[in-house]
Amino acid sequence: MNEAAETLEAILGRIPYARFLGLRAELAGDEMTAIMPFAEHLIGNPLLPALHGGVTGAFMELTAMAQLAIVERRPRLPRPIGVTVQYLRSGRPLTTYARAQIKKAGRRIANVHVEAWQETRAAPIASLHAHFLLSQTEEN
Repeated sequence: MNEAAETLEAILGRIPYARFLGLRAELAGDEMTAIMPFAEHLIGNPLLPALHGGVTGAFMELTAMAQLAIVERRPRLPRPIGVTVQYLRSGRPLTTYARAQIKKAGRRIANVHVEAWQETRAAPIASLHAHFLLSQTEEN
């Protein structure tokens, strides 16, 4: 296992909510695909059934944080300072995937876009645009 994969595994392992969601990830170079396998406890509307919107938003936020951690290699995880989620369609009871694209990363702030999809990447169920505060030192 390479260093980036070990870092990613350690990140996901130490975030309790990532464990609750059952998050996994696959790496190809420094591009990560986050995977959230379907589980009954992720349902928000049992009548449809549909994934809970908070689960979808948190999944995308964690995807962005993990991608930043792999690429930026800072001593601490980035902190979200502004997050906008666009729900495009109901998330069905299926495995969900997400990819984050770092639009710009400066010394202190990073701008990230994430898309989540289920069966087809061309038909996303939600997208996220967020700004993160990047740590400079261990004390930040």
